[in-house]
Amino acid sequence: MRQEADSLFARGCGGCCLLCFEGQRQACRALRKGKEAVISILREGDFFGEACLTGQLVRTTTATTLEDSTVMRIDKAAMVRVLHKEPTFADLFMSHLLSRNMQTEEALVDQLFNSSEKRLARILLVLAHFWDDRLAVEPTIPKISQETLADMVGTTRSRVSFFLNKFGKLGFIEYNGGMRIRSSLLNIVLLD
Repeated sequence: MRQEADSLFARGCGGCCLLCFEGQRQACRALRKGKEAVISILREGDFFGEACLTGQLVRTTTATTLEDSTVMRIDKAAMVRVLHKEPTFADLFMSHLLSRNMQTEEALVDQLFNSSEKRLARILLVLAHFWDDRLAVEPTIPKISQETLADMVGTTRSRVSFFLNKFGKLGFIEYNGGMRIRSSLLNIVLLD
């Protein structure tokens, strides 16, 4: 069990694979001296740190918990062994990798071609797992700071605050402990 704000691994350290059972955490990549950008927020059932399987000797990211989390550490040799011996697990892991690759491509296109307002709207929808058919009609995002959202969007906290207020006034989101995301927020993402 890891507490909120615990470091799961640090940039420059050796690696193993990790699997989240409960809770959320963020992975940050150092871009320049003293600056970091949040590259993903993962949820239950997500693997992370899997770059160790490619022969990466040291981490290029830092992962910290956003809330109390239960995480399972899987060393490289054990992970490789299970991937070779358990086809069902290998299929699950491949699905995870393909999904992560698709999310990375979407985020890159988003960063290159969309305004910060659209990027924030997309990130809120992604954090709410809006495209997951198993979720409620109006999913709620657990508490997340405007600073973290700004890091993910690639803008300032004040711009995030401005857009969140705008989204609230337009009825796209609602604050009530967490942040409830309404389907109408898709209008921001889909409009050209």
